[in-house]
Amino acid sequence: MDETYDVIVLALAGLTECILSGIFSVEGKKVLHIDRQDHYGGESASLSLTQIYEKYRPGETPRATLGRDRDWNVDLIPKFLMANGELTNILVHTDVTRYLEFKQISGSYVFRDGRIAKVPSNEYEAIRSPLMGLFEKRRMKRFFEFIGNYRENDPSTYQGLNLDKNTMSEVYSKFGLEPGTRDFIGHAMALYLDDGYINKPAREAIERILLYVQSMARFGKSPYLYPLYGLGELPQGFARLSAIYGGTYMLEKPVDEVVYEDGVAVGVRSGEEIAKAKIIIGDPTYFPEKRVKTGSVIRAICILTHPIPNTDNADSVQIIIPQNQVNRKHDIYIAMVSSAHNVSLKGTYVAMVSTVVETSNPVNEITPGLHLLGPVLEKFIGVTDLYEPLDDGKTDHVYISKSYDATSHFETTTDDVKAIYERVEGKPLVLKQRPTVEEENFTAYE
Repeated sequence: MDETYDVIVLALAGLTECILSGIFSVEGKKVLHIDRQDHYGGESASLSLTQIYEKYRPGETPRATLGRDRDWNVDLIPKFLMANGELTNILVHTDVTRYLEFKQISGSYVFRDGRIAKVPSNEYEAIRSPLMGLFEKRRMKRFFEFIGNYRENDPSTYQGLNLDKNTMSEVYSKFGLEPGTRDFIGHAMALYLDDGYINKPAREAIERILLYVQSMARFGKSPYLYPLYGLGELPQGFARLSAIYGGTYMLEKPVDEVVYEDGVAVGVRSGEEIAKAKIIIGDPTYFPEKRVKTGSVIRAICILTHPIPNTDNADSVQIIIPQNQVNRKHDIYIAMVSSAHNVSLKGTYVAMVSTVVETSNPVNEITPGLHLLGPVLEKFIGVTDLYEPLDDGKTDHVYISKSYDATSHFETTTDDVKAIYERVEGKPLVLKQRPTVEEENFTAYE
């Protein structure tokens, strides 16, 4: 370990750091990746049934009807990939797809007026959607036609709007869309965490909606993909990639301190060994003095013996409950996968309900989501604190990631990856144009 590296990555939270290790290794940097745990992925790992019980119910034995340990790969933090999203682009850009197989998520749903319905993704689905009345369907159809015709570099497709000045609220008003329609567009399609976006320039929201629509069109059914055998496959894939390009991985390696000279990090010490580097990247758990708590997330892992009701017996779904539908400040997210994804015993389903904690009784806050699941065989509940770095790391060369939020998609995670990369390198992360052959080789199974 007594060597000099370009980058040292300290990973407990997992995927964000593993992605950066892979990217920097591909770019030719000498990377040392240290994790004090004995497995890749940290919070983004997938655990066996025994490990889940040990984490949430120490000393309790799994019920025999749940089968063998090797039948289970349960995500601690469930998230899906957008088919045309940034994580998918990073996977293809770095060729990590060679290590993974994906299956598309069967449905994307939104909760409105006491029931769940499929999120419409084009003008034809809008016309058939039970979410809207006849006149609202016509207005929604015109909105989707606007999205379909939108071209970023062609202002003639903006229908008289200035997307860098007009707010998203003004865009909604132009098409006469009702509050409930605005809810599912902003939260279930643009995937905003709250309503702050409404009073900001509309371009970002329009492009987010377009990403959803294009991702939906890519494979059909839903815009989301999921790796077979669970999300733990993702950090392992980036670990393999880093190793191929010369990266060094050390698991079960304690970090005793970050070494500084004149206020600038120059390496890390483990026991009597010191590894030196000009750049230190890590998750907030390694830097308690450099982080600030921004909130907490409650997550309930639920084992079911049936699909979620009212989802057409789908083997996998995402359901978003917009904040306004349940008088909250934050959305509630439901992500469900099943034995079809090699993560559970045949005939079982794993649903995760999560949200940002707002009260002193967080279990009550996920009740609207739990009610949608039907009978629950087993339930494991945990509350995790959320942290962000106090500064950007440019002064002391310590670059810290954010904790994983309550969302059931990776768009916010990849935003953090790109932000850290830009702070380290002083330039944006540019993903190369995808060659046609790679595009053809990247498939998702129905």
